Amino acid sequence: MPSTATVVDVRPATAADEAPLAALDLATWSWLSSPLPQPGEDWTFFHEQRPVDEVLVAVVDGEIAGYVRVAPATPLAATSHVRQIRGVTVEPALRGRGIGRALVDAAIAEARRRGARRLTLRVFAPNEPARRLYESAGFVVEGVQREEFFLNDQYVDDILMALRL
Repeated sequence: MPSTATVVDVRPATAADEAPLAALDLATWSWLSSPLPQPGEDWTFFHEQRPVDEVLVAVVDGEIAGYVRVAPATPLAATSHVRQIRGVTVEPALRGRGIGRALVDAAIAEARRRGARRLTLRVFAPNEPARRLYESAGFVVEGVQREEFFLNDQYVDDILMALRL
């Protein structure tokens, strides 16, 4: 896997990013990152539960190379101080070049900008590359939901991680 650093520009998503983001989700879907069924060809990236203003995109050489979604943890006012990373995706051919880290760092900055005191996420135990990325950014394990999902013919632990901002 390449380890050369890449120049990454992270910016807020726009509605015009719909097609490349939907294509990226189709190309990168894995049971390691989502308990949802694989998206179909009619998949739309932005919708009521995933608004444009929750997504940051990584751009490399003028093309979308990945994204991170930073959303409220819950719709409750009592958790308005908490943001949650709800997905980080990097174009497979560009993995290992610092794009994921740039996205996580941008998510941290965005959560702070929105006044959050905590940034949380959930990651499946077998997704070791993602877990290493989050740990390297300062996230710590706060809990494990044992065998929370049955995916790919196996029970999978759901790991809850957080970063105090």
